Amino acid sequence: MIARKNMGRASPLLLVLLALGFFLATYNLITMVVHNKAASGKWVMDGLDWFDPITGKPEELNRVQATNVKYHVILTATDAAYSKWQCRIMYYWYKKVRNMDGSDMGGFTRVLHSGSPDDLMAEIPTVVVDSLPDGLDRGYIVLNRPWAFVQWLEKATIDEEYVLMAEPDHIFVNPLPNLAHGDHPAAFPFFYIKPAENEKILRKYYPEEKGPVTNIDPIGNSPVIIKKSILEKIAPTWMNISLTMKDDPETDKAFGWVLEMYAYAVASALHGVRHILHKDFMLQPPWDLEVGRKYIIHYTYGCDYNMKGELTYGKIGEWRFDKRSYLRGPPPRNLSLPPQGVPESVVCLWKYCTYRPFTIPGCLVHHFFVVLLFTSVN
Repeated sequence: MIARKNMGRASPLLLVLLALGFFLATYNLITMVVHNKAASGKWVMDGLDWFDPITGKPEELNRVQATNVKYHVILTATDAAYSKWQCRIMYYWYKKVRNMDGSDMGGFTRVLHSGSPDDLMAEIPTVVVDSLPDGLDRGYIVLNRPWAFVQWLEKATIDEEYVLMAEPDHIFVNPLPNLAHGDHPAAFPFFYIKPAENEKILRKYYPEEKGPVTNIDPIGNSPVIIKKSILEKIAPTWMNISLTMKDDPETDKAFGWVLEMYAYAVASALHGVRHILHKDFMLQPPWDLEVGRKYIIHYTYGCDYNMKGELTYGKIGEWRFDKRSYLRGPPPRNLSLPPQGVPESVVCLWKYCTYRPFTIPGCLVHHFFVVLLFTSVN
């Protein structure tokens, strides 16, 4: 009888140990969250993309609430051959995923900031706007981007409430829902946009009375899904800050080719606009290895490999794909297969840029055929 009573009771020492263990686990979790918040100023943790930095709500909830809210895809471009072939590929894959389940894509507009029509007007819906006056961009052609948006917004008549700001070297690989949440735009966090590390420079444009520089999101202007009405407020500020930054030697030297990205981030912060950060918004080969559930391939980096499938970044590989190799026209459709061992993301990029007539989107089907080709060759 005594034995039975003791079996039903837990040792006080055991209870103390359990309580201590639970306390330590909870303390470690809270410390990790607070550390990440303090370090970045954003509620985004490595491996935990579900936490919304703006509303504190799960990302999946935001997606459900945003479903069926269409956005208009806006692509800024020039009339150079280099820009044209990228636009054609981008528009082709937009049409393939636009009506797939899970997509909130609406219409599409290429904003051509070369001042006159080109030979893609009949193929891609296009609005022509002016480029900056000669010499104002100082050879930094990207400064035309905010000016193009300012002009387009003045004349745009679209049905959608939201817009997606995109670039020619974007390829849609999965149907993209509207990731924005009400007045909070959605953006991709770039690892090299570091407001906290550039506070001294950014204070020239974002004064202390506006708050900490961590109010400036680590983003560029693309990809961003945003309400058109909010972009109308941000765009003129974005343009003016871009030009002012370019005129300042210290800022120009510090920010270089990402200057206009910083300008958009600062302009948004000046208007009190914070972005929901989505790491799955985009992938960038060769650094991102898998496509998974990501939505856009951004092929800004060159992909160089030896024939063993090993990355040789910084050195021209035996096999390579680099958009800068094709300044006068698109990559050939018979571009050689990537070597065995290259990551899925690079195989997908090769497929989407070379086999444009294929009507079956998705890399898994294509990867199956790649395996068959390798098997037959070897």
